[in-house]
Amino acid sequence: MPLLIAKLFVSYLLGSIMGGLVVGRLRGGVDIRELGSGNAGGTNALRTQGKGFAAWVMFIDVGKALVAVLLVAPLAVPALGADPLAADATAYACGAAAVAGHVWPLFFGFRGGKGAATLLGTLAATHALGLLPVLGVFALCLVITGFVGLSTILATWALALYAALALERGVADPLFAFAVAMAVFITWTHRANVQRMLAGNENRFEKVMLFRRGASG
Repeated sequence: MPLLIAKLFVSYLLGSIMGGLVVGRLRGGVDIRELGSGNAGGTNALRTQGKGFAAWVMFIDVGKALVAVLLVAPLAVPALGADPLAADATAYACGAAAVAGHVWPLFFGFRGGKGAATLLGTLAATHALGLLPVLGVFALCLVITGFVGLSTILATWALALYAALALERGVADPLFAFAVAMAVFITWTHRANVQRMLAGNENRFEKVMLFRRGASG
């Protein structure tokens, strides 16, 4: 158990390295939490700082999950005992800890992003095929509605459905438990987006929409 706790803590610390805030400091001290939606994630970075800035943000926020899953999770530290979980379960647990760090970053006053990019990094490192339903549902929903938050929520639930129906072990697969937990968590982190959609004042990415005439700004 001490080994697992140590791995989860290190993964959380990795998740606390916020791409939007690191890049902002390197770019003259920009704090994107003071701009746009006030969120430190990639969507707000794109809206307020442009594609180049957002690309670096995504690189960091996805990359820290890769490090947590591929490097931290499989570490063996004899002094801390044996890992109590199977290797794949430990990987998902470390990925989840990195997502938590992204949302509540220790280094930035516990004000972070919403976890989607770090979730993608975890999935890329553990079950890359799962990116297909996630990105597919995200893209489809985005071009139809223009709502990034809604697209993200539906994409995470699509991962849970994929794990339940497409994997040999179904709901017994560690990916299913991870997917359901992350779907609930991502839905919660996007609760403000849901409230704005219900109120009719949520921003849309109109440029990517197939049908723009009925879109609201």
